[in-house]
Amino acid sequence: MLLNVIAAQYEGDYRVLLTFNTGETRLVDLEQTIFNDHRRVFELLRDKNYFAGFNIGLNTITWPNEADFAPEFLFELGVQPVEKELTA
Repeated sequence: MLLNVIAAQYEGDYRVLLTFNTGETRLVDLEQTIFNDHRRVFELLRDKNYFAGFNIGLNTITWPNEADFAPEFLFELGVQPVEKELTA
C-alpha cells in the first residue's frame, strides 16, 4: 500500500500533526530538517508563517514554492502523539 497524507494540522513552530491513509497519526517536527538542509527550496519554509501555509497535494504536504516531503519520510520522522490525560 502506498502511504498518503490524508489530513494535516499545523501545531505551532515547525510541527504538523499528520494523518495517513493507514489510519495512523504522527506528530512531525520539521525544524531540524529545513534548517539543516541548505537547498533553496527550504529557505521560505524557515519563516513560520510561510511554513504554516502548507496544503495537501501529491499525497503529502506541499507549499506554494513546490517544496514537499515524501510521505514515507514524514511517517518515519514523526512520533505518535501522546494522548492528554483527563484530570479531575
